[in-house]
Amino acid sequence: MLKTAFVAARDRQRLSEIASILIGFGVTRVVDRLGLRALPLLPRRQPRLDVTRLSEPERLRRAIEALGPTFIKFGQVLASRPDLLSPAWTEELQKLHSQVVPVPWEQIQPHLEQDLGGPATEVFASFDIEPIASASIAQVYRARLHSGEDVIVKVLRPNLRKIIEADLRLMAHGARIVENEWPDMARYQPREQMRHLADGLNGELDLLNEARNCELLAQIFEDRDDIVFPKIHWDYCSERVLVQDFIHGIPPNDEAALQAAGIDKKLLAQKGTDAFLQMALIEGVFHADPHPGNMLALPGNRIGFIDFGIIGRLSQRRRSQLLILIGAMLKQDADGLMAVLLDWTGASNPDLTKLQVSAQAFVESHSTIPLNLGLVLTDFMNMARENDLAMPTDLAILFKGLVTADGVMRYLDPNFDLFAAAGPTVRATMKTQFSLAGLKQKAEALGVGLYGAASELPTLIHLMLVRLKQGRVTVEIEIKGLDKITRGIERAAARVAVALVVAAFATQLAPRLIDLGTPVFVSIGLVVFILGIGWLVLLMRNK
Repeated sequence: MLKTAFVAARDRQRLSEIASILIGFGVTRVVDRLGLRALPLLPRRQPRLDVTRLSEPERLRRAIEALGPTFIKFGQVLASRPDLLSPAWTEELQKLHSQVVPVPWEQIQPHLEQDLGGPATEVFASFDIEPIASASIAQVYRARLHSGEDVIVKVLRPNLRKIIEADLRLMAHGARIVENEWPDMARYQPREQMRHLADGLNGELDLLNEARNCELLAQIFEDRDDIVFPKIHWDYCSERVLVQDFIHGIPPNDEAALQAAGIDKKLLAQKGTDAFLQMALIEGVFHADPHPGNMLALPGNRIGFIDFGIIGRLSQRRRSQLLILIGAMLKQDADGLMAVLLDWTGASNPDLTKLQVSAQAFVESHSTIPLNLGLVLTDFMNMARENDLAMPTDLAILFKGLVTADGVMRYLDPNFDLFAAAGPTVRATMKTQFSLAGLKQKAEALGVGLYGAASELPTLIHLMLVRLKQGRVTVEIEIKGLDKITRGIERAAARVAVALVVAAFATQLAPRLIDLGTPVFVSIGLVVFILGIGWLVLLMRNK
């Protein structure tokens, strides 16, 4: 309670705004479960009349949009997690958009000129002050360098960092409350989700990070001229400004423009799949949001990628697991599928019989060819949720990217089968990872690790024997739920202490102050007495 009060005091204004919006949109269950109503000086606004007839998911979505970029990003993450939320919630949250009314040029101009070191109209040969895109984090403008290149200038919206940092502090504290007070929610890993959200948003608030991400992915395809990434113009870049080449491309869902440009849509779908899988399966780093606005068709059947605020990363172990999962799906191996899922969510304790039935039903429902990858992955995460399993964050990011990429490829080819298209890349990767040379390399690494552990074993045994002789062996016992008992004792002690102080004042100090006849002392004493009683009541309410 004291920690909550401290957090509330530090970010009281933002917390008040958040609570006001949630209550105003009728999202009262969140307010009540987090105990926000118990905090003083927060608004008590009644739900708005125009939202009372909406469903709970609709009210939450509208409240999130009103809360701003931090909550919009979090809502978009939840929209891609059918392993956490039921379809009614994910489908509504998918309607979240970060397109917002542009900040007027008069507010953007001083920040931009400060970073550029001069007026935009002088730094660039030409600069259009009307933004071509406006999102919750940044706005994008067209410009031309004095050297002749057409570029885009991405500028952070002013005064964002303070609000986002306050939001992240409050949300991280809320995640701790949820994880500590409701053990049944622990499988959702709320603190891990908040850590991931904070990492992503902090990355987006530094446009130099986006520039580095772009060059990192561009290096993967430096020997291919049919996969295009924008050139970064570092001389103009800063934490708040990004300048890169403008890619003149066609969105994959613009059918008329694709036909006019003579684009081979099936070939482009195959190239897009190859590029995404090479990033994810081979290099372990990939574009995390390949929607139609971020993957563009270029003349000559080339494909261009833009917008690298967030990228995903996969360890070698994860990539191997993913290959095994794909193999289990293609072979309709329910036991293999179940084994991979349990390996990913090892901290859970599911009903194995129920999980086996679910896995068998899953492979049977996706036994027809061609496979719809988006539906396969969505059903896979639904199966995890129904069996009280939560996907690791890095894999959830990958699955979201795969589902999004699959949707883009279906714009290009309605009969597109990403599993079939992925065949060459998957086979080549499996051949590399599970070849004799690959297995030899893994065996050597294992041998080195075992040798290192074995070399330390005599020292560890000797140390243990010495401590046994000295009687200094320590046994640590962890009692689950002990932290809650401790907090309960602390709260009880606090109530007793407050009660004793108030009682002492009432019986001893107050009469003496009155005897002094000094109105100031009497007033001060009365205020202290009332505050003590109020605090005691508040502690009792939050027991």
